[in-house]
Amino acid sequence: MTAELMANGTKEKWDPALSRLLSSLQQAKELPSTEEELGFLSELLQSKELHALVNVHNKIISNGASDKFFPMLSTSMHVMVDVLEVLATRLQVSEECKELFYLLQKPHVQGLLYSHDAIAQKDYYPHLPEIPQEADEDEETIKIVQLVKSNEPLTGAQSAEPIVGATIKTDEETGKIIIARVMHGGAADRSGLIHVGDEVVEVNYINVEGKTPNDVLSILQNSEGTITFKLVPADSKMNVRESKVRVRAHFDYEASNDPYIPCKEAGLDFRKGDVLHIVSQDDAYWWQARREGDRNMRAGLIPSRALQERRIIHDRTQAAKDGDDENDDFDREQIATYEEVAKLYPRPGIYRPIVLIGAPGVGRNELKRRLIDTDPDKYRTPTPFTSRQLKPGEVNGKEYFFVSREKMEEDIEASKFIEFGEYKGNLYGTSADSVKAIVNSGHVCILNPHYQALKMLRTPQLKPYIIYIKPPPLERLKETRNAVHARSTFDVNNSRGFTEEEFSDIVKSASRIEFLYEHFFDEVIVNDDLAVAFSQLLAAVNRVESEPLWVPASWVQ
Repeated sequence: MTAELMANGTKEKWDPALSRLLSSLQQAKELPSTEEELGFLSELLQSKELHALVNVHNKIISNGASDKFFPMLSTSMHVMVDVLEVLATRLQVSEECKELFYLLQKPHVQGLLYSHDAIAQKDYYPHLPEIPQEADEDEETIKIVQLVKSNEPLTGAQSAEPIVGATIKTDEETGKIIIARVMHGGAADRSGLIHVGDEVVEVNYINVEGKTPNDVLSILQNSEGTITFKLVPADSKMNVRESKVRVRAHFDYEASNDPYIPCKEAGLDFRKGDVLHIVSQDDAYWWQARREGDRNMRAGLIPSRALQERRIIHDRTQAAKDGDDENDDFDREQIATYEEVAKLYPRPGIYRPIVLIGAPGVGRNELKRRLIDTDPDKYRTPTPFTSRQLKPGEVNGKEYFFVSREKMEEDIEASKFIEFGEYKGNLYGTSADSVKAIVNSGHVCILNPHYQALKMLRTPQLKPYIIYIKPPPLERLKETRNAVHARSTFDVNNSRGFTEEEFSDIVKSASRIEFLYEHFFDEVIVNDDLAVAFSQLLAAVNRVESEPLWVPASWVQ
């Protein structure tokens, strides 16, 4: 075998290493291998693809050793994200900023930066497992770890003291004190030397055999300055990388009010709507997380999705037993705890539909009308379909698209309508295709559908921005509507004001909508003063067009 091989009728200089491997393979036919295996390896070593990859590898290695080529930085993707955040605030100020903002979102530009970082970080090297070190079977490995005492939690079964950023417990089988959890970003985590499952032998040279976690906490509490741990490493250290998962919380949480949290001082408080960075999901019941954008590097404990769902089901079951009718027909699939999210950046020429959800009579139609009137060429609403006959003077496609009842029923069965209903024996509805047509034509689609349409609308294809129009409290609702002599939307002729019962129905319906679908809302606007509510709506629409916003992660994958 020579170092020159024929490829497509021309001679190419083959890599010497590949030639030696191929020669060795041909001399290894006496080894216990099948002809099929030898043939596969032979074809692989002679393939042009492998030859090209080896050439690229050699180029990178040789250039990496040269002073001529070296990366200025290895985190260009992170820099790009920071630049996008800055540019997003200046899209209305500079055309150059807008052009760069969209350019940096091009897949090939991001792919180039990703490849650059991978090469700069030498991520192309194979990751081989560590070579196990031989040791006497009866000899137990011990590691000594020293940490500086700080205001970080280390907890036992019942009490807590802010010490080193870890939790301990008694192993149920051996009775020994072990590390139960290492808080991401804490002193123990930053040391890189303390791992889940490590056995605690001594603390500040005091043997802890036979002691309880609270005894260990007392030792730590009375320690000053540097704390020395003598540990027996766990049999299998879990080298877990920090997760990149972000979630939006759909409930409020205060660790101080949670009787089941392992360590109240280690808990992370958050409010409904907060975006959390989940850094660890190793524990089935307690995740570790930070609030997105929080500069505090130490993570805190929050209930896991499974734990919170069990709590919600328990609470609702108890409420149903107590006679709370609101839970009777609740869809059990809609248990809102956390939703994984990601940043969605504005796309040039493609606008997200604006969906106004609210109780009948709350004022959505008026807000929608005012918004469209600000720029009819920009804001559009889809033309509905109906099965009724044309009336004199009506034009097909203007007020309605007129189709047969059979056609509408067929399309409804095929889930082509985001909402539909029947009035006086005729079907009415809005098709999903008409919404997509407005989006694809470069306009902003404005919708105010029935709240049950949310499941059909909230899809990766449409990516709607959902604004809940909420009524003020009942007495304030009456006062504001009566003051401007508002006409009742429940009256077909629109010739009278709202009745007491209608005001009450608006508030009850709003409460019901919130209970069922609050986790779908991107924003809430209280329609107390119409002018104020409209200015808030305009601000929201502008924000959707110009700023990166959190959306379900599946929408950007």
